[in-house]
Amino acid sequence: MTITAAADGSALGNPGPAGWAWYVDDGCWGAGGWKHATNNQGELKAVLELFRATAHIDDDLLVLCDSQYVINSVTKWMPGWKRKGWRKGDGKPVMNVELLKEIDDAIRGRRYRFEWVRGHVGHELNEAADVRARAVAEAYQRGTAIPVGPGFPGAAATILDSGTPGSAPADDALFSLD
Repeated sequence: MTITAAADGSALGNPGPAGWAWYVDDGCWGAGGWKHATNNQGELKAVLELFRATAHIDDDLLVLCDSQYVINSVTKWMPGWKRKGWRKGDGKPVMNVELLKEIDDAIRGRRYRFEWVRGHVGHELNEAADVRARAVAEAYQRGTAIPVGPGFPGAAATILDSGTPGSAPADDALFSLD
């Protein structure tokens, strides 16, 4: 069986209040974010948390993503970056390296593929992930409760951080509105 899920990120101000979300259906989605991050960090974190949420199952994973940066980072550039000590071809350090290293660990041994979808054109799953990621960013902007979703059935409970992207959980860990 193949699980099909969309992953998306949002940042107000870019950088600014930021959110991420993955979405399978209304009963199976997750979201979180930070007080200050970039859109790319949100996009990467959405993919990372999708892989973490589905780590307990052996199904193939189809990740629908509107970020060419994320797709290329994971499927094309990461092997070369790793060989070069997480440096780009010009010798400069790779941006968002902590999130990318975590994704590298999370995808090890997994069967997955990415499919690019155009954002903001009515793709049902992508729109649902986008709405949730933006809702988190807006909640951080307003200082209100963060909608984190029900998660994936059977997944281990995790504390979603709201500190710096790639950091340990902050004091204001997220909670579910469900």
